[in-house]
Amino acid sequence: TRGFVCIPKFFSSNVGNYPKKPMSSYLRFSTQQLPIFKAKHPDAKLSELTKKIAAVWRELPDSEKKVYEDDFKADWKAYKEAVIRFRDRLTPSQLTTFEREIRQKRLKKKALIKRRELVMLGKPKRPRSAYNIYVSESFQVAKDESAQEKLKSVNKAWKNMSLAQKQVYVQLAKDDRIRYDNEMRSWEEQMTEAGRTDLIRRTVKRLGKGAER
Repeated sequence: TRGFVCIPKFFSSNVGNYPKKPMSSYLRFSTQQLPIFKAKHPDAKLSELTKKIAAVWRELPDSEKKVYEDDFKADWKAYKEAVIRFRDRLTPSQLTTFEREIRQKRLKKKALIKRRELVMLGKPKRPRSAYNIYVSESFQVAKDESAQEKLKSVNKAWKNMSLAQKQVYVQLAKDDRIRYDNEMRSWEEQMTEAGRTDLIRRTVKRLGKGAER
């Protein structure tokens, strides 16, 4: 039997789409609950909804969690069988082409899937630099030019700014970093409680282990 090869469905192919991996037990629970919580809390941010969902999952009895875990296991088995059927339809030349594309694109696909999952799980947005905050603010009020011309003029203006003028944006960046650190601590606690320690930053894991000694 051939080994499994991950072939994302957007790869060039005339033999159909590659089977899609099933969602994890927690992610499928979160996906199911999100519209319910959105209806109950229409003004809440995604991060707040994720926190509420994580709390519900944390308190969910093992017997109810098992339903989601069993669904995942069943879907995973079906996924592996679908992969075998898909590969068996490929000619040797098609398989060679797919494997070449895989080597070129699998990291990009993996990163895309990870980003989508993190958005779904409500991971806080990364802090912006002083320059990025300035660009975001200035880009909106720039003259009616092309995006490239706007960016060029904004970048030139930033370079000509004095240190005192830039200090306003430096302080905004510091404030945003504090916001990010606080939100990340809370989010990582939620992910730990939800059993998603794979999403915790390595530095946090090392600090945690050091505290246990």
